[in-house]
Amino acid sequence: MSDETEDERFYGGRGGLRRVLVIACGALAREILSLREGPLGAFDVTCLPAKLHNRPALIPAAVQAKIRAKRADYDEILCLYGDCGTGGELDRVLEAEGVRRIGGPHCYSFYAGEAEFEAMMEEELGTFFLTDFLARHFETLVIEGLGLDRFPQLRDDLFGHYRKLVYLAQTDDEAATAKAEAAAQRLGLAYERRFTGLRGLQDFLSERA
Repeated sequence: MSDETEDERFYGGRGGLRRVLVIACGALAREILSLREGPLGAFDVTCLPAKLHNRPALIPAAVQAKIRAKRADYDEILCLYGDCGTGGELDRVLEAEGVRRIGGPHCYSFYAGEAEFEAMMEEELGTFFLTDFLARHFETLVIEGLGLDRFPQLRDDLFGHYRKLVYLAQTDDEAATAKAEAAAQRLGLAYERRFTGLRGLQDFLSERA
């Protein structure tokens, strides 16, 4: 899945009497797919490009189009997106379409848990967060995406107010952990790793109607 940041993809689940579709951000694809092999049962997954986060105003319409294209094929549709900078517009679309989404403003909060995330922000407001996805794609999404590979002097302008990088780890992946540590060093930030697992995703997907 080296191109998971770019492509819109569909992953068919196992057959069953009740058909459930999960519409998700591409940044969650690997994690959601890992849950299909567990006790949660059959569901299909369709992922929108993670690069939509660069233009969050486009997310609600993209999700709505997917809902309308797939509604007739499924008994239930779920949405695995935070608000992700849409200013509440995604929730307005989902309410109109009768689709439930996972709670929280972004993936950091539903991975860590909203109370835990708020506590971390209280502890150090100047915290930059990484997930497994962001750790794996740090060079592309952060360094190249923000132009730091071409203009390293922008580091102080973009990250000067940060003090710490917290890696919210969904898996015990040594390669991702090494990349997260290297990211903290690259940005000149203190480093901390907190294991979250996938409980937030599991709890949401287990609450299907």
